Formats: sequence, C-alpha cells, structure tokens
Amino acid sequence: MAEAGTRVMALDLGERRIGVAVSDPTRTLARSLCVLERRSRAEDFAAIMELVREHKVGLIVVGLPRSLDGTLGPQARRVQRYANALAKALSVPLILWDERLSTSSAEQLMIEAGRPARRRRQRIDAVAAAVILQDYLDAQTDHSPAVC
Repeated sequence: MAEAGTRVMALDLGERRIGVAVSDPTRTLARSLCVLERRSRAEDFAAIMELVREHKVGLIVVGLPRSLDGTLGPQARRVQRYANALAKALSVPLILWDERLSTSSAEQLMIEAGRPARRRRQRIDAVAAAVILQDYLDAQTDHSPAVC
C-alpha cells in the first residue's frame, strides 16, 4: 500500500503509448494525467520517474492485460517484463493490476462525455489508466455497510 500522504499512479502500457493517471492525495479519486509516447526503456523510465517525483507518488499500479478467461497472453507477458524492469529502476513499489476491459470502459466514458473521436484517440490511454487506477483504489476501501 502507498505511504500515507502520497499518491498512487497507474500506467496503461501500450505498444506505442503509456497512459498515465494519478490519484488525489487521499487516494480516493483517480484522474487521467497524460500520455507518454514510448521511446526507449531508458527514456520511458526517466519520464515515469520524473512524474513520480513531481506528483509525490508512493505506489505505481501497472495494468496487466489478462485475457477475458484470466490467462496471460503475449501482451500480458510483455507488460510483465517491462514492469519488472521498471520496478528495478524505481524508488517506489510497483504492483500489477488486472485491467480487463479498461480501454473499452474508457472509450464508453469518453463517448458518454461527448468527446469527439479525434479527442478520444488522443486521450484514451490516459483515461484507461484512470479506469485501472479507480478500480484499484475502490478495491482498497472498506466495503462494509454503513451504519446510521
């Protein structure tokens, strides 16, 4: 779990882009932050480390693209290898989080918000990262029934 007072960052790793989202300081709400164009691992890692410092991130959640049946396909294995290398370069913990259907959920949210297709293409990876992060944050909260 992230250290108190620090944010959680989520990454949606694609072949060409990395969607980035960050939580609020209370680790309750996720918001899309940016999309990084993939370059080399060294350049990607440097950009991610700068965002970690800038936003006071205490934990990184990386979306793991499992198949609908829960198995790990070729893309999931690529994400695992990348995340393992990134974890070694970071000063904060990194976890993998099931991201099944995050991109389709992000697309639907953007359509419902009335975003034009061109704008959706530019931001879909960051919004998908926010969907992954919100799912993670929601799973961390106590879901016991409220007592009135």
